[in-house]
Amino acid sequence: MSSTAHAAPDPRDLLIDIVDMWKTYVMGTTEVHALRGLDLQVRAGEYVAIMGASGSGKSTLMNLMGCLDTPTRGRYVLHGRSVSELNEDELARIRNQEIGFVFQTFNLLARASALQNVELPLIYAGVAPAERRARAEEALRQVDLLERAKHRPNELSGGQRQRVAVARALVTRPAILLADEPTGNLDSTTSGEIMVLFDRLHALGNTIIVVTHEHDIAAHARRIVSIRDGRKATDELVHHPTLVSAGSP
Repeated sequence: MSSTAHAAPDPRDLLIDIVDMWKTYVMGTTEVHALRGLDLQVRAGEYVAIMGASGSGKSTLMNLMGCLDTPTRGRYVLHGRSVSELNEDELARIRNQEIGFVFQTFNLLARASALQNVELPLIYAGVAPAERRARAEEALRQVDLLERAKHRPNELSGGQRQRVAVARALVTRPAILLADEPTGNLDSTTSGEIMVLFDRLHALGNTIIVVTHEHDIAAHARRIVSIRDGRKATDELVHHPTLVSAGSP
């Protein structure tokens, strides 16, 4: 595995364009700068790992990229639109339709089946029941879990629950799959299986951003950005001699 500095992309190719982003929290009389003038650009189709220790700012960055929070100052252009100019309804639509979230804790509804959990974002989007079911089944097929569609989360293993969460993230056909410590609650074998799934989804053309503190998880990405003290410390391309093909198991 070799690394080279990441070249600046053509602005016309960018899916994410973050410039001089700051996020400051006021705690009593103290200001805490979680991000300090960070720049980050991501092209469509990239597979990027955001790395950093606890307190580095990587989770703050993920929340801002996912439109779950707003920066104190700086520019964030997503898919050609300035996020700061969007109203709450527009931000909610982006979170529901353009960004697929995968969290460490799965966030599945305990009393709903796998299929119903995957359908949920489409219900919020007002998709008709027949199309909703077809798209949810296709998303479960993408993560090799269609045969477990009727099972509830407590009837699934940790790895299967995370696959359901990935299917739910994919069902809206988002511009970005944004994963926050996606293997944090999984054993090493199951973690490897989930990352192979991410490799395959990237090979199919999905843009994937994984936030992690684990080097072996970040190594699956094609580019690793490290964050330290709220700033970008390094930004390197990762050479993979063999890539997982779209048809790999």
